[in-house]
Amino acid sequence: MAMQLTQDRAPGSPLIPDRLYFKIGDVARICGVETYVLRFWETQFPQLKPNKSGTGQRLYRRNDVELALKIKQLVHTEGYTLSGARQALEQAHARKTPQPQAKLESISRLLLPSAVSAQTLSGQSQEDLGATIAHARAELREIASILASPEPQPQPPRRRARLTAMPTKSGSLFPL
Repeated sequence: MAMQLTQDRAPGSPLIPDRLYFKIGDVARICGVETYVLRFWETQFPQLKPNKSGTGQRLYRRNDVELALKIKQLVHTEGYTLSGARQALEQAHARKTPQPQAKLESISRLLLPSAVSAQTLSGQSQEDLGATIAHARAELREIASILASPEPQPQPPRRRARLTAMPTKSGSLFPL
């Protein structure tokens, strides 16, 4: 079987063979790191989860290899810490996944007064929009004043004694 190399790659990135699965040694060779580094990255990055064969051998897919290359770039080339690289990958993933329209409508219903919906906003006049914004500002000022008011200080919890004193009836340590 001839091995084809993919052409859609960034300049300077290593070639990833066109295969379905990669063993950990292959991925380590492609990424230029040791196998123990890949195993450690699996514990630090929840996105990096290779499949395992029946014998327990790690089987990486193409997207796992690309993710390992991205982690290597962030950590080794760009100087990110592991937690910083994890956050950068999460933010990049969040930017790629758009929110569904239904979710946006439910958020707009929470943010806007009940009489106003996302569809009616487009047809409203400037005065109506101004009134809606003024109403929202007034509600926000009210919330801010509630939050700024001093709260009563909670009473510290009463501590109970950890050990109770046992009355001694006799001078012996071990009463019968």
